[in-house]
Amino acid sequence: MKRILFLITIVTLVSCTTETHNFTLKANIKGLKKGTVYLERSLDSTFSIIDSLVINGNSEFELHGTLEEPEVLYIRLNKNDDEQVAAAFFADQGVTEFNSTLKNFNFDAKFNGTEQHKLLEDYMTTISKLNNRNLDQIKESFQNRKSNDSIGNMSFQDFQNNLVKRKYSYTINFALNNKTSEIAPYLAVYEIPNTSIRYLDTIYNSLQDPIKSSLYGKKLKVIIDERKAAQTNLE
Repeated sequence: MKRILFLITIVTLVSCTTETHNFTLKANIKGLKKGTVYLERSLDSTFSIIDSLVINGNSEFELHGTLEEPEVLYIRLNKNDDEQVAAAFFADQGVTEFNSTLKNFNFDAKFNGTEQHKLLEDYMTTISKLNNRNLDQIKESFQNRKSNDSIGNMSFQDFQNNLVKRKYSYTINFALNNKTSEIAPYLAVYEIPNTSIRYLDTIYNSLQDPIKSSLYGKKLKVIIDERKAAQTNLE
């Protein structure tokens, strides 16, 4: 009997000290020899560390956490020279793979895991193309200023205004076309929170109930309610 009680006690102690998690980030940062990596989540204006690991010679590692639902997390690398770099990704329960390089951490960052992240990558690809076009126009405008071409400068201003409108329009349509995914309220909250309440309402009302009840669905509802209240107070 004493032997059985002893074994039960040992099993209980082991189970109490073993961390449970439902999310794993399998990572490989080529060229990384030393540094500290962090798995973090955003809490409004601050970040909360979910897991961390000191790297000493092995560029392959795992970070773990517990997720209740899909959300955007961050992997942050603190190099020994105190330089910090970070990359965001849409995570969910299960395994997400991350590959990058020490030299070009953000540019080479590749995540493979959730459908939400695939949609986020699609969105960011188009936004990057719009931003690249903007850089070309800035260069052209600078050349126009050097030659005192007022018409060229004016067209650049028009382009800037149209670019903002195109970004907002694309984001709204992308959210509406992906209303069954958490990506829709996420983009509304973090990419276009200052757009017309009418558009935010349209996005929110298009969401299915599980998405409305998600982390970003609730945040979108708060933004809409706060803006409507502020608008009412001004009337």
